[in-house]
Amino acid sequence: MVWCGSFLSDKKQLAQDLIRFHVVANSDDSEDQRQKLLVKDAVVNSLQQTMGQMPDSTQARQYLREHLPEIQELANQTLQMAGSTCSAAVSLCRETFDTRFYDTFSLPAGVYDALRITIGEGEGHNWWCVAFPTLCLPATSEGFQEVSAEAGISGTLEKTLAGEEGYEVRFFLLDQLGKLENHFFEP
Repeated sequence: MVWCGSFLSDKKQLAQDLIRFHVVANSDDSEDQRQKLLVKDAVVNSLQQTMGQMPDSTQARQYLREHLPEIQELANQTLQMAGSTCSAAVSLCRETFDTRFYDTFSLPAGVYDALRITIGEGEGHNWWCVAFPTLCLPATSEGFQEVSAEAGISGTLEKTLAGEEGYEVRFFLLDQLGKLENHFFEP
């Protein structure tokens, strides 16, 4: 019973402590995919320093909510400069995510808050990372460990996400809980 409670607590902590970043392209056309990456780069670059200074996810959410119009303006300016006739819609919402494997860590499936940018029809492949804590760019496990510690992610949960030996079963169980949550989530 205690063991199950620990997993439910970790799952709840992930949902509270992380804000995902999700950019959806207009279509799968190569030009639409290129424009999606331009928008992603512009927004990540504009938010990285600010998100890195946020003490917790509550303040990060508040900042994002207050700055949605500016983020949308940046996305639309980037699209316009790239010659696109599409516009971007930006929101902070709850979304289901499948299991995601990054270079130095993995995130289990589940329902997370997300800064979502939908370009045009939003029918193309998407790009995602973690807006808070700022995990879009760490290329090393040391970068992940430092950022996750600053964001208040517990050492055990950090080791689970980083896939350290002995924590694979924990990740599997967190992932299965997330998939179950995705199955029942209604936005």
